Amino acid sequence: MPRTRPRSPARPVAVLAVAAACVVGLAAAPPDTPSPRTAPVAATVENATTVHYWTKTKNWARYNLHYAPDGGSWSTVPGTAMEAACDGWVKKTVTLGAAAGLQATFNDGNGTWDNNGGKNYALGTGAVTVKDGVVAHSDPCADTPPAESRKATVYYSTASLGWSTANVHYQPTGGAWTTAPGVGMQAACAGWWKREIDLGTATGLKAAFNNGNGTWDNNGGSDYALGAGVSTVRNRVVTANAADPCAATPPDTRAPTAPAGLTATADGTSVLLAWNPSTDDRGVTGYQVTRTGGGSTVVTDVGSTVLSDTGLAERTAYTYTVRALDAAGNVSADSSPATATTGDRPATPANGKPLGTDPRKDPIYFVLTARFNDGDPSNNRGGSQHVKSGNAANDDPMFRGDFKGLIQKLDYVKGLGFSAIWVTPVVLNRSDYDYHGYHGWDFYRVDPRLESAGASYQDLIDAAHAKGMKIYQDVVYNHSSRWGAKGLFTPTVYGVRDGQWSWYYDEKRSGFEYDGLTVDPKSGKSYYNGDLWSTAEPTGNTCVNWGKPTGGKSAEGYTVYNCQWPSPTSGMFPKALYHQCWIGNWEGEDSRSCWLHEDLADLNTENPAVQNYLIGAYDKYIDMGVDGFRVDTAVHIPRTTWNRRFLPAIQERVARRHGAEAAKNFFVFGEVAAFVNDKWNRGSVNHSAQFYTWKERKEYDLDDGRAALEMYEYEQQQGTGNQPTSTNAFLKGNSYHAPDHSRFSGMNVIDMRMHMNFGDAQNAFSNGKDSDDSYNDATYNVVYVDSHDYGPNKSSERYAGGTDAWAENMSLMWTFRGIPTLYYGSEIEFQKGKKIDCGPSCPLADTGRAYFGAHLAGSVTASGFSTVSSASGAVATTLQQPLVRHVQRLNQIRRAVPALQTGQYSTEGVSGGMAFKRRYTDAGTDSFALVTVSGGATYTGVPNGTYADAVTGDVRTVTNGTLTVAAPGKGNLRVYVLNGPGRIGTAGPYLK
Repeated sequence: MPRTRPRSPARPVAVLAVAAACVVGLAAAPPDTPSPRTAPVAATVENATTVHYWTKTKNWARYNLHYAPDGGSWSTVPGTAMEAACDGWVKKTVTLGAAAGLQATFNDGNGTWDNNGGKNYALGTGAVTVKDGVVAHSDPCADTPPAESRKATVYYSTASLGWSTANVHYQPTGGAWTTAPGVGMQAACAGWWKREIDLGTATGLKAAFNNGNGTWDNNGGSDYALGAGVSTVRNRVVTANAADPCAATPPDTRAPTAPAGLTATADGTSVLLAWNPSTDDRGVTGYQVTRTGGGSTVVTDVGSTVLSDTGLAERTAYTYTVRALDAAGNVSADSSPATATTGDRPATPANGKPLGTDPRKDPIYFVLTARFNDGDPSNNRGGSQHVKSGNAANDDPMFRGDFKGLIQKLDYVKGLGFSAIWVTPVVLNRSDYDYHGYHGWDFYRVDPRLESAGASYQDLIDAAHAKGMKIYQDVVYNHSSRWGAKGLFTPTVYGVRDGQWSWYYDEKRSGFEYDGLTVDPKSGKSYYNGDLWSTAEPTGNTCVNWGKPTGGKSAEGYTVYNCQWPSPTSGMFPKALYHQCWIGNWEGEDSRSCWLHEDLADLNTENPAVQNYLIGAYDKYIDMGVDGFRVDTAVHIPRTTWNRRFLPAIQERVARRHGAEAAKNFFVFGEVAAFVNDKWNRGSVNHSAQFYTWKERKEYDLDDGRAALEMYEYEQQQGTGNQPTSTNAFLKGNSYHAPDHSRFSGMNVIDMRMHMNFGDAQNAFSNGKDSDDSYNDATYNVVYVDSHDYGPNKSSERYAGGTDAWAENMSLMWTFRGIPTLYYGSEIEFQKGKKIDCGPSCPLADTGRAYFGAHLAGSVTASGFSTVSSASGAVATTLQQPLVRHVQRLNQIRRAVPALQTGQYSTEGVSGGMAFKRRYTDAGTDSFALVTVSGGATYTGVPNGTYADAVTGDVRTVTNGTLTVAAPGKGNLRVYVLNGPGRIGTAGPYLK
């Protein structure tokens, strides 16, 4: 997504400063008092406090009380050790002297603190309890059996390990470890082993498990922390106070609750249904939708809470009810019915169908549609910032390119050799500067500023497919525009009637509806913003401090009032549908639950109504036949919500409309923005790209909001060293092996680490290799040098490393694992060194988002991928540029060698800088290639046979498992293919 957003002239700097200051601390820290500290003044025994602290929430190995009597000094960090009291409690008695109470905090002795969220605990005298932040006066152990009676019952699952026996090696809290390998566990039931351990006075234990033959599970080196009572350990997940896993499960006889909130909305001969999720004691597995009307009754099974019922009769009333099902076959009562009446059948029914092939075979060309090529000037629009931005002086409206212009130049893209096009969001946008598409307002409608007669979005999809090219649609689930989302919630903004702002506010127009294109005849605006003047506080206003000056001034020097501009803290957006805070920590939990910019209203994606709205919207584009989704701001939505709701809904819809094979190859790749050079984003697994490629590994609360918090905390505690790993991208020696995608989430990602390091190709290569074991399958990573947001190392300029460096980067991208992607114009180093985006503060012509159509003027015809049969005008000159010829041949070579498209790789037995071997094998293909980029390389231990270089045609016969290649030069490469076809294409400026 564009990271730099335009600001309205009505938005004061002062308000932004307040927003930026709303930083919420997430991790508890030690109290802010001097350290070390002196001991408190001696006190009499008669005035004392016995502090009891609850342990079962923290499950620490030890507990310390750090305190200061009222008016006295703090104890020395970390305080004094607390002693076992009774089950779940530790205690410490503190003499107070003349003090009336004390300040207290607690810690584990290793830097983990509970300081009451930074406020410390204020405790009185006598018996005091502190449990989960709540202070009370009682003795929790008054009627508790002695601590000596504590026992721990440990269940350990070997179902996924294949062990024939199990031992537990343990250390009671404060005690000694058993002698390795520990004590034997007893078989409890299928896949489970059990051991009862006498803890004595200990509050818990540390444990590791082994099979008695040297194979250990020690929780990745951290051991397992277990408490008293029953605990289960399964696949590295500890469940405290667990139910007996071997107890007979009672039959499930409880039906789910009836679905509520069913709505039915007709659109032509389709009806969109949405309802709230049902609840069940063991989980809802699906729904049955019953439709009556049109002379028949139809029952449809669905897995989500949205259904688009299509192909219905015209002008016919249909009634729907929904029932929920669970795994045991229990069925809920029917929902309340909902009825909708269809209209007329669309004049031209949609006929799109995705191509449905492996996405790794298709290199991607990324276009900002509104800036690529102008096929229809009548839909050009400059918006409210047309003059201020400087675009008017250049006769360069922000909405300039369109689908007609892109259709006209599909042969240019195909002639470059690309078989997939990533287009920026197509939904109707609404903001002062929204040409890029990331300010969605009506998610169910294509922006009219992109369409023309005979050149609709459907026409673009069909035209691309006719040429064997895919369309990947950029989609936004995280946020809407600041005007909200039509059909979900749209705030009405009432500004104070102040003559200074007469130019900004609008009058209500009966019958006028914003579409970005239609010009209001009275005001002359196509960008009618829906904001109204008012002389008094409007009826039903929810905005805080309406009409009061903020104390700030606009850029023009005008008085700024509260409620002129929506914000998360203004009270203008309902809490159920939109989040209510600003992001304070980009690697914190609040990054998924707060606004990232004033123009981007952050949707509460854990709310079923929001989920249904978005699922229904994007079902529309799936039905049109798009081939995949690029997901904007994916990191700002919890992985649990993606894995539970949005990704399954995408799969279900594609499979229902287009078949299982199309669903398998429907390509979803997310933007998990991590602008650092390390493997894990500042140590936060929840904010790292590879994290989103995995399914969840434990169950969380049925409520999506609570589940998001549980998952965040659990995975942060697991840390970077205890994340799943994969060999799906790697050869085993020289052999390809079937990848294991059983734990794949359904979302692939943009390779942010390679992107950040593409200032130098060798750095990108080294960093990519280092990360690849942490993705589910890195061969699906989308790889680019720069984009509409950033260049390498978070540069705000389009890449300007030089033509040789570009050629080298491309040579690596087209032969290494992943899917090569090129931002429009980079094939001619378009706008190199220019600031990518500066909002309306400078003309678009001076940025990396400049209009490209001047370089495409004329005609071009492609007879195949990478093959141009004819070209004239400016586009013919463009096609002769050195990087154009380079990328054409790279696409030819990659398309001809399966190993370079879908193969795994290895650097084992390979010397050289950017050198590797790749292989892909299936029932009818065995493709093996040795690749070196720029530098020389030696390959040892490779299969004997005849190798032909795809670049030069050189042929080598290997008889001793070794092949040595001389350095081809910067930007050049060698691709020696076992039993290969020889030279592919003709020599160019770099591949020669």
